[in-house]
Amino acid sequence: MADKEKPFDEIMSGLLHKQLYIAVTEPLGGPGMADKLQEHIMGQIDLERRNILFGAGPLQDEDKDKPTRGMFIIRAASFEDARAILDQDAFHKAGLRTYKLYRWNLNEGSISLTVNYSDQTVKIT
Repeated sequence: MADKEKPFDEIMSGLLHKQLYIAVTEPLGGPGMADKLQEHIMGQIDLERRNILFGAGPLQDEDKDKPTRGMFIIRAASFEDARAILDQDAFHKAGLRTYKLYRWNLNEGSISLTVNYSDQTVKIT
């Protein structure tokens, strides 16, 4: 049965309903960002490898030519757990950035993955 023929409550119950947490980080200014960058990136990689980090990276305003803030999307059980994870980030621990935390229910979307056996490459689109 096509989705447009299904009852709406059945469509809603079939959505992913994956709960994630998003932190939008804001720099507080001052020196020290460059000194903590390596520790920050290594921390991100550690979270990724432990399957905590869903995604992260800089955010750029439409009218700016450089990123102005950052974003983390993490897997956590609660706001408290998410804060405990975020508070360990090098920039947050050093008082160089602050963040605003949101719970996000991922319902719709897609990911495409291509694995080429011949050269063992992977492409995510």
